[in-house]
Amino acid sequence: MDIRTKYRWHLVGIGALLHFLVDGLCLCCLYLIVFPFSFSYLTGIFVVYNVLAFLTQPLTGLLADRMRDRHWMLLAAVVLLLAAVMTVTFGFSFAAYLAPVLLGIGNSLFHVWGGKQVVLKAGNDTRALGLFVSTGAFGLAVSMVFFSLSLLYFFLLALCLLAVAYLKLEQNDVRVGNALQEKPWSNRIEKSRWLLLLVVVAFVMFRSFVGESFTSAIVKDNMVVLLIGLTAMLGKMAGGWLARRMGIMLTLAAVLVVVSGCLLCRSSERYVMLTGLFAVNCTMPVTLYWANGLLKGREGLAFGLLAAALIPGFLLSTFPLWP
Repeated sequence: MDIRTKYRWHLVGIGALLHFLVDGLCLCCLYLIVFPFSFSYLTGIFVVYNVLAFLTQPLTGLLADRMRDRHWMLLAAVVLLLAAVMTVTFGFSFAAYLAPVLLGIGNSLFHVWGGKQVVLKAGNDTRALGLFVSTGAFGLAVSMVFFSLSLLYFFLLALCLLAVAYLKLEQNDVRVGNALQEKPWSNRIEKSRWLLLLVVVAFVMFRSFVGESFTSAIVKDNMVVLLIGLTAMLGKMAGGWLARRMGIMLTLAAVLVVVSGCLLCRSSERYVMLTGLFAVNCTMPVTLYWANGLLKGREGLAFGLLAAALIPGFLLSTFPLWP
């Protein structure tokens, strides 16, 4: 492995670890806010958080595409998450109102920064895309099971250290000339590309709906929560490698067969539901690959649009369409 390839995968790997930490920190912080109260109190807080964390990503994605010194987005995200942790740590009376806002904006900035950086460092490589997007699911699962102040501080310390490590390594990466040439921003994109992008967004909404349907069918204890997070993570990772080795169309055909079979056996054993969850998550790096290809030079916006599309799919899954 030459030095340029080594830097590329080191940066993608650190970005994936940062994704695990950011999502884990956010959920851990939210759970600690509501822990003294009833967990039904979590609903309102989660609405605020998810609106800011997901539905603002098209806007922060546009910002990522226009910024020249993009490292400021990572630093801003870390500062916002640090501020949220401080409000929870010191028990400010307004923590329940301010922390979800800080966490949501910080999460939004981080995700589009990371989505853009993966493309600039590794190209539109489905393996790198799958690795980066995969780890957040397991971070959420870990926080759901083990949330505590100790875990929150660990997440925060590791996040700060890895953010510094990323920026330092990125400086070395620039010195060896490894960063890919950034596509110029264009205000004009063909209508056909926008129409194809709408198809991809609709597919992401449907995938979110199917994925939530699989998990909702499983009776959950702590071990199952961790298993669900691990399965989703491994599915996203595997999807990138499968698409690279087998080709996108063959990968999607295999996924369609597996998911269809699991849906037909939906009332069956837990392993069937986990298999379906794994398979449907294999498509995540593929849809991101398509969106990046359609919006060359606007990879931040592409990432943000797909992230925002997860929310409608999740909401649709709350309405039972089959017994």
